[in-house]
Amino acid sequence: MASTEIPFYPEQIRSTFRPVTEKPRIAILGVTGFIGRGLPSLFAEEGMAITGISRSQREIRPLIQSWQTPAQLDFTGHHAVINLTGESIDRRWTRENRQLFHESRIGVTQAVVKALRQAPEERRPKVLVNASAVGIYGDRGDEDLMDQAPHGSGYLADLCREWEDAALEAESLGVRVVRLRIGIVLGRDGSAFKKLILVFKSGIGGRLGSGRQWMPWIHVDDLRAAIVHAVLTPSLSGPVNGSAPTPERNRDFTRKLASALHRPALFPVPGFALKLAVGEFGGALLAGQRALPEALLSSGFRFSYPTLESALSDLVS
Repeated sequence: MASTEIPFYPEQIRSTFRPVTEKPRIAILGVTGFIGRGLPSLFAEEGMAITGISRSQREIRPLIQSWQTPAQLDFTGHHAVINLTGESIDRRWTRENRQLFHESRIGVTQAVVKALRQAPEERRPKVLVNASAVGIYGDRGDEDLMDQAPHGSGYLADLCREWEDAALEAESLGVRVVRLRIGIVLGRDGSAFKKLILVFKSGIGGRLGSGRQWMPWIHVDDLRAAIVHAVLTPSLSGPVNGSAPTPERNRDFTRKLASALHRPALFPVPGFALKLAVGEFGGALLAGQRALPEALLSSGFRFSYPTLESALSDLVS
């Protein structure tokens, strides 16, 4: 979760978990990550102060709180907690990596809930926005997946279900819990998007497998704005699809990305080759979820980049 480019001002971050101003204070776990590092300035615009929290030991900034054990977490006096932790799954799912995926999601979320429970009731945070993923739905073909759709089957679906179940424990403490089911996040600094751009600029891009699988995507600016919206909207709780209102099939996503880069998309990757290259993760890339952000839209959220064309116009210009 380390970063060398963190666009926030030092005065917005404090090295203590105790509030030092009268502004509502937001704790962000994963503040040095791709999504998290853009949040402090957005909350500052709303008149809120930030406690940045990171487990990274590589490039920890002096004004960000580091933590390694649950005992180091203290959310007393905060209005909300945002938990964005979770190791990337774009690697082989070995036994060691599965343990890493579990601990960085379920283990950290359990630690967050424990810290919420230990905070005095009158000074306990009112909101927990906890990351999850559209992978909770499994491979669902052409089914329209609204926020309340049941979870599917498979390793990723089970991992996400455990992740969300851990977060739900906070509801018994009177905390409003938003389980943000995030799609593919598009942003210039995102590792996945960088890899896509490199492949397509090299002229070797193409659809994955049949290309019929749905890809729920979201521009990183919209995802960050949705997180702020979730904190500020008391009526929003439960599962919330963090994806744009216009999901694309992989073949259409591929064609539009190639067109935006003025490159061909002539090299499809057969499903068996994808699975040989990256194992079970390749199977996840061939699965599809037509996730739709009904809860966000009905709560008044408006996307700045509702279509893939508008997102790509911003990101590849």
